[in-house]
Amino acid sequence: LGSAAVTRPPVPAAVDIQPACLGLYCGRTVLSVNGSLETYGDCGVCPRGQRTDDNKICRECVESPDRYDWLYLGFMAMLPLVLHWFFIEWYSGKKSSSALFQHVTALLECSVAAVVTLLVSDPVGSLYIRSCKVKKLSDWYTMLYNPSPDYITTVHCTHEAVYPLYTIVFIYYAFCLVLMMLLRPLLVKKIACGLGKSDRFKSIYAALYFFPVLTVLQAVGGGLLYYAFPYIILVLSLVTLAVYMSASEVESFKDLLVRKKRLVVLFSHWLLHAYGIISISKLDKLEQNLPLLALVPIPTLFYLLTAKYTEPSRILAESGNGH
Repeated sequence: LGSAAVTRPPVPAAVDIQPACLGLYCGRTVLSVNGSLETYGDCGVCPRGQRTDDNKICRECVESPDRYDWLYLGFMAMLPLVLHWFFIEWYSGKKSSSALFQHVTALLECSVAAVVTLLVSDPVGSLYIRSCKVKKLSDWYTMLYNPSPDYITTVHCTHEAVYPLYTIVFIYYAFCLVLMMLLRPLLVKKIACGLGKSDRFKSIYAALYFFPVLTVLQAVGGGLLYYAFPYIILVLSLVTLAVYMSASEVESFKDLLVRKKRLVVLFSHWLLHAYGIISISKLDKLEQNLPLLALVPIPTLFYLLTAKYTEPSRILAESGNGH
């Protein structure tokens, strides 16, 4: 036994084992690619336009937004336009003839801002944009998931995991504000002669207030809006339509036909209602989802059929007769 050869297992070659990449959104950037061999950097934040894959490697966003993503961007683009129209109508007054021109100008501002925003987004000069797929709500709030391995030092891995759905809204609002400041004051000064000097610029002043509010809303609640905006559209369109018809004392179809403005407001609410239904269904199955659009005029019909039974004066008169 002493002279017998002793065989030992071969010693494995040294393997470069990198420490685990902690954190939900921390990843390693690809430094170089040599055939099928990739060299990675240290664990940290992914560059803009990239997000981590299942192996904690930063990969470039090469997908295109799906239909729901475009509907969300459309909703965020409509918010300033609807607010513009509301405040223009609110401050124009009944005697002013400048409201229509201001409405058209606001539509032009938001449309041009949307096109320019798409053109300056990656790839530059094209209306097509590349994006990362939204997987869950936490993708919108990566700043809340920076790891602290030793409970003292924080590894900052905050990046736009939903690129570019988060920042593209801020860019759009910036262009809307710039175009409004360039076009609207000149227009209002020329055509808003029916308004006083203190009233003609109030719709512009209102925009200077609601744009910061919209910016904060996107910064804080962008992820929540992404999942809830179809239901927000449905609820707001129903509530605002009921309030408008009640304030305008619309109780029958004849009352709607008296003024063209009422029909414009009605059809605008119907479009918003249809937009909400399309956003919820996503039109994945056309044969099942398109018939849902027939529900759009139902709330209006219900209101007109029941308005005469809920007239406050009639209720008070009947209650008085009852006593």
